This record gives sequence, C-alpha cells and structure tokens, in this order.
Amino acid sequence: MESNKDEALKCLAIAQKHRNAGNYPSAKRFCQKSLTLFSTAEAVKLLEVIEVEIQESAAPSSSSHAAGSSSAEGRTSAAETHPSAAGARQRHGGDSSKAEGKAKANGGPAPEKKRTYTPEHAAVVERVRKCKITEYYEILSLKRDCEEADVKKAYRKLALALHPDKNGAPGADEAFKMVSKAFQVLSDPQKRSAYDQHGSDPESRFSGMSSSSGRGSPAFSRGFGGGGGFEGEMSPEDLFNMFFGGGGGPMNGSPFGGPMFTATFGPGGFRTTRMRTNARQEQPAAEPRSTWVSILPLLLLLAFSLLNALPNLFGTAPTPDPRFAFTPTGRYNVERTTSDMHVKYHVNAAEFSGHPIAAELARNDNKPGPQLRKFEGSIERAYTQDLFAQCQRGLDRKQRQKDQEVGLFGIGTDWEKVRKIDAEPIESCNKLKSLGLLN
Repeated sequence: MESNKDEALKCLAIAQKHRNAGNYPSAKRFCQKSLTLFSTAEAVKLLEVIEVEIQESAAPSSSSHAAGSSSAEGRTSAAETHPSAAGARQRHGGDSSKAEGKAKANGGPAPEKKRTYTPEHAAVVERVRKCKITEYYEILSLKRDCEEADVKKAYRKLALALHPDKNGAPGADEAFKMVSKAFQVLSDPQKRSAYDQHGSDPESRFSGMSSSSGRGSPAFSRGFGGGGGFEGEMSPEDLFNMFFGGGGGPMNGSPFGGPMFTATFGPGGFRTTRMRTNARQEQPAAEPRSTWVSILPLLLLLAFSLLNALPNLFGTAPTPDPRFAFTPTGRYNVERTTSDMHVKYHVNAAEFSGHPIAAELARNDNKPGPQLRKFEGSIERAYTQDLFAQCQRGLDRKQRQKDQEVGLFGIGTDWEKVRKIDAEPIESCNKLKSLGLLN
C-alpha cells in the first residue's frame, strides 16, 4: 500500500547504512522488511547486492581458517624437528605430542608446557643439590663472616637462576627451596647466631631454637610489635615474590621489606609459615598543595566573574532608550519618522530633548548617528512584529468565516460569499507587502 511506502523507504535507508558499516545480516533483515512493507526496485536490487557480499565475505574467512590450520601444523612440525638456537634442552617424554592429541580428543586438560634449560642452569642445580640441606653457607656460596648485604646478593643471584619459571632442569624446584631456606635462616640475625652455634636447622625441634619458643627474633619484634601469630603457610614462591617486589607492601623490621616468616625441613617436607600482624599502617599525610589544587577552579571562576563585573562597578550605567508610541497622545506629542522604513512614531518632547540622542543630533546637524539608528531599529522591529501579529489574526478570522460558511460537506454553500471573504483586504498584511516583508 502507498501508506507504507514511507516506512519502506526508511527501512531501505537503514539497510544501506548497515551495509556501509559491514553489518550484512542486519542490512539484509531491514531490506527484507522494506520489501514486505512496499516493494520497490531499489530494495530488490539492494537485497541482491547484500546477498552477494555475504557470500564473498564468507569465502575468505573459511580459506583463511584452513590456511591458519595448515601454517600452525607446519610450525609445530618445524618446532619439533629443529632444536632451538640457544642450545636449550626440553623436559618432555617422547610421546608428548601423542599425549597432547589424546588429551584434546578426550576433552581433558592439555599437558604441561615444556620446560627448557641451559647447561649453565643444570650446573647451578647440580652444585646446590650436592650440598647438605643444612649447609646454608655452602648453598649460597658464602663465607661464615659474610655481611647481611652479601646474603641478599647471593640469594638474589641464585633465586633468579633457579626460579621454576626460568630453570627447567631436573631438581631445580628442590634447589630453589634449599636456597630459600638458607636465605631465611642467614638473613635473620638470631637464627643465624643459633645456626652458627649448633650447625643445625634453628627451626628444628631438636635444635637450640624453636619456632614456637617465646624468644622471637628482632625482626619479628620490630615488624609485629609482639602482637602477631602464625597464620597458614607460605611457599618459597611467596618469598621470591616479596623479595623482588611481587608480594605485599613492606613492613617494619623485615630484612628485605616484606613480612617476616619461618621455614622448616621436616618429615613432611619443606614447610614455611608467615606471621599475621595486628599493627595498623599509617596513612600518608595529605599534602597541603592538594587542597589548593582542589579549590583552584573555584578561585578562577570567582576571578573571572569579578573581571566581568568591573566595568559595571566603575563605569556609568547605560541610559535607557526614550519611550515611544505609534499613535499620538497628550504624553507622546512629538512625531518622528524612522530613516529606513519610514515608520511614524511619537515621543515625549521633554524626555527626548534631555536624552543623549538629542545631543547627538545637535552635534551632527540633525543627521542620524549610531545611537539614533539603534533606537529607530528597535522601533522598526516592534512595528513589524505588531504588523505580523495583526496579519495573522486577520487571516485566522477570514478562515473561521469561510469554514462557517462552507460547513461540513459544502452542501448549500453560497460560494459567492466565500469568494468575497477571500477578497477582503487585511491592512496589516498589505503594509507588510508594501515593506517587502511578505509575499
């Protein structure tokens, strides 16, 4: 139907917009809706173009997927065939690829990522593993009279070399734990003193110092104020993260900026514990400058407002225009005419003679100046606005008379009278036409 044509054209425009954006399914849907509302040749043609573009866009995606699969297979085979340039070795079985394919086929988890290592990594692991678990100085390659800074330096070097993410050599995990244990003992002055006296793990129940004893290390007393307790376990990975900035924030009394901890080697393996603190961290004091920065926009706004008000504060207020009327009265007794539209208006003689406009006319030998032109411009605007209002009212009145004469269906209408109503002049409309403001 013709009534649906506009809606059909709107749907066609939306379809074209979606097509330009590359959204072909939406473009096809709106194009079909346009054909349902009102069939046009443009919609039929656009639908054919969209269907062709949908087919063309589907073809490259399938070919690229096939190419990506083949290239991925090529890369996998190349990686398995050729060794890495760095001479790194890989820790995996001969059937790793088969296991991976079998895991994918069964929907199970993929096998672990292959861990690589270099001969240097293997040499570091072998050296540490040859040491006894309580030979902490030998593990870190330190002398007994070394300083605390030397302990930190040695741990930093070995932890980076033995970290499981960097070293995939066999036994690297155990060596990393041994280095962590040696560091936590030698970095605590009290534990180090007990180890130097007994030569055994100061945390062991058979040594002279127990982790549950009432005597805490200075680092514990400084860092936790005597109010802490044991809470869960912490692995060597947590120690590594805290030492290299990956853990929580630094606390007072810690030898390397993190919370203090203890660790033991026992029948259950390598156990580490961390301390829970009740001390509150002090909030940094807000800088006074931040307060000034926050109120700076308000100060700028006040300064801008003050600058705008300065001319009114120190200058004289502008004099209002003289009052006027379009018809003469006892008050408005002096007739004048505007220079552009020649509109007649009346002003009060006393008020006009005392106005700056009168002084401007006297200086210019009765020639209009800027102030008079501005005043008469406002008069002409008021005059034309009044004429437009009167003209509109006259047209509305004539339309009501015609509607009343014609009636609902025009039966028995005196058409001659209707023509007379149309021919009646409207004075305000005629004036607008004479001024060139109405066609």
